[in-house]
Amino acid sequence: MDKQYLARQAVLTAIALVCIIALFELTDIDMWFQSKLYQFGPDHWMLDKHNETLRLIFYDGPKNLLAVLVGLSLLAIIVLSRTIRFQPYRRGLLIVLISMAITASLVGLLKTWTDVPCPKDLSAFGGRYPHITFLHRIPISADLGRVRCFPAGHASGGFALLSLFFLFRQRRNRWLGFGAGMLLGWTLGGYKMLIGDHFLSHTLVTMCIAWLVSLGVAACVFRLSRERAGSIPGYGAGYREIEPVDQPIH
Repeated sequence: MDKQYLARQAVLTAIALVCIIALFELTDIDMWFQSKLYQFGPDHWMLDKHNETLRLIFYDGPKNLLAVLVGLSLLAIIVLSRTIRFQPYRRGLLIVLISMAITASLVGLLKTWTDVPCPKDLSAFGGRYPHITFLHRIPISADLGRVRCFPAGHASGGFALLSLFFLFRQRRNRWLGFGAGMLLGWTLGGYKMLIGDHFLSHTLVTMCIAWLVSLGVAACVFRLSRERAGSIPGYGAGYREIEPVDQPIH
């Protein structure tokens, strides 16, 4: 993977993150959008968070699926790491696993620091707090306790799978992996918005953070891989680790 491509993507994503934060801080887009999902009554959001079927599909199910994927990836790295067929995918799986761990941890840490309430906690939607944003917190924010909703934590697991982009070699399959991360991230994030747990900006910020983390992890793994290859006797500076060649789908 070209390091210039990674650097360019990181810069563009960082700019997008800053613009998203500025846009939602300076406008009422979040409140306007969330009001379209609110039915004006206690817990009267477009979706019922107490619906067990919806919770299984959009909350418990995806969390369990992500846990299974992590477990299978770790098993593959441990058990299949010495097989020739698996070698091309080892680096990509490492990027996915590390990205998932860092993304979830970083978003969780930010949530404890920002002290931003959820839409359902605001007086405009039947709660008891005023609208408090990331950059315009007021003194009452110190008394919010564990009402911590920024960025979107639930969606971070889905968006962390944007790192699947680095698992493949063919351009089409890279973007299919990226698309899978987008689909799962917005499915999880959309559900949380529909039950009043997050604003649109929370989900967008998490998306940008997840992609930035994936880019950073990929850059580190690729660099360490090249340095390791350069230290192998018998290989020169031009040595490149074998990358996966995806078979065409007929």
